[in-house]
Amino acid sequence: MNEIGSLTVQTTPLIASLADQIVAHIRTDKLAEGDRLVERKLAEQFRVSRSPVRNAMKLLHDIGVLKQSDGGGYMIADVEAAQKLSLESSSAEEDEKIYLTIADDRLHGRLPERITESEFLRRYDLTKGRLSKILLRMANEGWIERLPGNGWAFLPVLTSLQAYEDSYRFRLLIEPAALLEPTFKLNRPTLLRCREEQQWLVDGGIWTVSDAKLFELNSGMHEAIIECCQNSFFIESLKRLDRLRRLIDYRQMLDRQSARERSREHLQLLDLILAGKNQEASRFMAQHLEDLSRLKTVAREVRG
Repeated sequence: MNEIGSLTVQTTPLIASLADQIVAHIRTDKLAEGDRLVERKLAEQFRVSRSPVRNAMKLLHDIGVLKQSDGGGYMIADVEAAQKLSLESSSAEEDEKIYLTIADDRLHGRLPERITESEFLRRYDLTKGRLSKILLRMANEGWIERLPGNGWAFLPVLTSLQAYEDSYRFRLLIEPAALLEPTFKLNRPTLLRCREEQQWLVDGGIWTVSDAKLFELNSGMHEAIIECCQNSFFIESLKRLDRLRRLIDYRQMLDRQSARERSREHLQLLDLILAGKNQEASRFMAQHLEDLSRLKTVAREVRG
């Protein structure tokens, strides 16, 4: 989500990241108002297809950074708006650090189950505006809820390594099986979008994407696959599990080289599904989850 004034634009993590990269390109290359941006060149520069670049430029057009040029495409409309977005991006990085600090404090039991906004403000040295944004995100992600008054209550999450390992055992039961459900119906546009996001990670996005955004891309891909089975019990079980494991997964993140290899596996998995090879995809999914569980357990033991 990006904001300018009172306008809010909803978008995907890939498109938001590309919009940020285009803004950085405008700033670092000292482009001026009226300079034209070429979709093809940006796609080559960021190593993605032209479609997400086009959507990122539409986003920047909607918030006033770009405008449509007479010959088609977009040109820079407001350099100051681009600079403002750059400053907001830096603020977002600070908010991300605070968000992850709160998550870590929650996992280690340093925060009570119920907490007031005043306690949040004092503990993390926040303004009310920044706290509101962070609390809204936490609530949207399903690990905190507002109480009557100004208090908040943390919701249940996975906090132990054993529970985390058990979650993978459960995923090993439902995710490969979902691919073999008789009601399975391929949602090609959604899986192609997931493939594009995973390709972006492999092509270099993995080195700059935040832990939270990486979780969203990867869990979103697995949820998009299971939704194709059209079995509400499979679908809701995985989504609920993803909400529970979100916080502990931030601490279980693989090093980025290993994460890149997992994204390559995601590409292979998606290609099998898109080709209609669900039996093979089911076996691949099981091996992928087995390997991922082992790698993340080792990562936890190394961190101590």
